[in-house]
Parts: sequence; structure tokens; C-alpha cells
Amino acid sequence: MKVLMFGWEFPPHITGGLGTACYGLTKGLSLHDVEVLFVVPKAFGDEDQSFVKLQQAEGVSMTKREISTQEFWKKFTYIEVGSNLLPYLSPEEFEKLSTEKLLDKTVVTDSVFSSDFKFTGKYGTSLMEEVARYALVASAIAAENDFDVIHAHDWLTYRAGIAAKQISGKPLVVHMHATEFDRSGENVNQLVYDIEREGMQAADKVIAVSNLTRNIVIDRYGIDPDKVVAVHNAVEPVEKKKKKSVTKGIDDKIVTFLGRITFQKGPEYFVEAAAKVLQNYPNVRFVMAGSGDMMNKVIRRVAELKIADKFHFAGFLKGAEVDDMFQMSDVYVMPSVSEPFGISPLEAMRSNVPVIISKQSGVSEILKHAVKVDFWDIDAMADAIYGILKYDSLEAMFSKYGKEEVDNLIWENAAFKVKEVYQSVLD
Repeated sequence: MKVLMFGWEFPPHITGGLGTACYGLTKGLSLHDVEVLFVVPKAFGDEDQSFVKLQQAEGVSMTKREISTQEFWKKFTYIEVGSNLLPYLSPEEFEKLSTEKLLDKTVVTDSVFSSDFKFTGKYGTSLMEEVARYALVASAIAAENDFDVIHAHDWLTYRAGIAAKQISGKPLVVHMHATEFDRSGENVNQLVYDIEREGMQAADKVIAVSNLTRNIVIDRYGIDPDKVVAVHNAVEPVEKKKKKSVTKGIDDKIVTFLGRITFQKGPEYFVEAAAKVLQNYPNVRFVMAGSGDMMNKVIRRVAELKIADKFHFAGFLKGAEVDDMFQMSDVYVMPSVSEPFGISPLEAMRSNVPVIISKQSGVSEILKHAVKVDFWDIDAMADAIYGILKYDSLEAMFSKYGKEEVDNLIWENAAFKVKEVYQSVLD
């Protein structure tokens, strides 16, 4: 089976969980004899292509032939004189004044133009322009390649998937990793919402990363429940090699938040819980790893609470840096306001780190050995952090059984379910 897959990012060049999920899924599909051509706006040359073929949209020539016709008309006035001259006719009745347009000439122009679009592959101010260009290039790529199914990840690539479907006639599967309601609450960007809805309506099947997301797709976008399937994400297994030792350099325990510092991820609740924990357990440091539009607001709040000497901002981490951070961590917290899934808790559990997650996350549907709290309940969050830090047996229990649980949540199993979705649209 051959799949033409559209994504916006691919490791190691990622900004969040989307690229990580695409990597794991394509690797898992390769174990089920699924050949994937993965299209990204811009490739950097250092991506792992041992199990997937990467195609960048940048550099694909768009050649278009346009034929236009211009017609030139003459306008003239004539007098028609009646052939039957009868008495009693007035001059007005005798002369009939008419105006007509006659085609003078036609000019046909035939023009051919070609262009190569440039892509940053980022989420900058020109994002909407790049999304539109990406859709144009997608039609050219679809016309030149052989495949059975089209798979488009998230709203950024939905129009590319639609264009590929229109050109090829092949079935389209769209993957909903996060809805506009997850990212923005009720203050949705109407343009993004419209693209999401357009993509899901055009799709033959919609894959949601959790039942939480599936319900949003059905209730808020009006998509037919029969074509929406939930397939939970997974995590890459740890390589069977000796891990390097990471030294903290301090005796204090470390509690970590890792994710975009945005409304969706609930960073402000992590700060408030940290302040409560420090009142009763001073030998702990809190680390916020990530970047986002709420960074300045969070920094100001840390200063107001007078906990800056115990609160650290690590910036955006990726690859080995994430693994190093988890090795230093004693607790991982994900207080997301609305999280379609959430891969980072699985990565933490894979590193034997106890996790505290919000009940408003898709990953809470499948995890048993994780503490679950409402994102807004900072007292419960603080109690959970304090309990794991204070009682060694509690930390040991979550570390051991959490690791065993997450070791079974592998991409090979998720990919098998995705292949079943492909087969259903082909059948």
C-alpha cells in the first residue's frame, strides 16, 4: 500500500508534538508494509529517511498554461426603413431606430509560466500564504506520483490533501491532532476553523487522536460520526543502549513543565501550584521548558509570587535535550486546559518519571498509572506534586508501573489501526 502524506514538520525540525507524532506513525506504518511519501514544506537534509521517503514542496516547479480570449465588438446605429409604405404612418412609425453590436475580431493569447515557491517551514507571519502555496504544489506532486491513499495532518495541510484528491481521485484521510477550540478556547480564528471544517467535510475518513477530540469534531464541526475514528497516539521506545549520565548539580528535586507556553497548555496553573508547594516543601526547583506567547505573563507572575529563585525557564528543548530534562526530573506536570492527546507524559513515563496530567487531556483516556486532576484545581495539583516528592514509595510505584504501561503504547500498534482506516476507504 502506498500513501501520499502531507505534514508541516518532521524531526529533528519540530515545534511540538505534531512532528513527533508524524515520525512515530510513519515508522510504525513501515512495519506494516505501508510505503509513505511524506511531503513537507521545506526539508533540511538531516531528517531520518530510513523508513520514509521525504519530499519537500519547495523547489517543485508549478507550470501553468493559460489561454485567454478577448473579443472586440463594434457598436453602430442604423435606420431600418419599412418595405411596405402604407398611408397614415407617422415619421416615428416609419423610421425604426436600432442599435446593435457586431463582433469585430477575436484575439487569443496563449501563455505559459512557471514558478518555484519558497517555504520557511515555520509558523511565522506568512503562514497563511505558505498554506495556500503548499496546496498548489500538492496538486503537482499528486499528479506525478503513484499512491493509493492521501493522508493530511492537521489544518495546515488539509487544503493540500483536498487538492491532491481532486487531481488524483484517490480517497482522503485527514488527521485531527488539535482543533482550533483546543488552541484558542472560544475565541477561535474563523479562517482556521473554516479550513478545518472544509478538510474534514472533504475527507473520506477523519482520524482523531482521542475520543475527546472525536467528540469536538462531531459536536463543534458537524462531521458525520460514522466517518470519525479515534486512534490514540503512542511513543517511541527507548533505544537499547546505555544512557549517558546527567548531573543536576543541585540536591533539590525538580518538577518539570514541558510544552508550548500558551493558553492551551495551562502554564499559569503550573506556576500557581508551584507557589503552593514551595510553602511546604522548599527543597524543590520548578522548570518550565518551552516558548510561547504567554512567556512574559508567566515570568511576571513568578516575580509577583516571589518564587523566581526556585523557578527556571529552560527555553525550547528538542531531541536529546528533552531526554536529559526528563532524566533530571522527579515529577512531570501537564496542566493542559484542552489537550487532544499529549505525547510528553508518555515520554516522561518512558524515562521513569511520575506524571500528573489534566483530566482535560486525551492521554488521560488510556493511562492508568498517572495522577489526574482538573487543570483549574491548583490545590489538587499542588497536593499531588507534594505527595510524590514527599513519599518515596509513591514515587517508586508510579515510576515502575508507569514505565511498564507506556512500554506497551507503541507506534506499531497505532499504525496498525491507521492502516485499517486506509483499508476501509479503499474498500
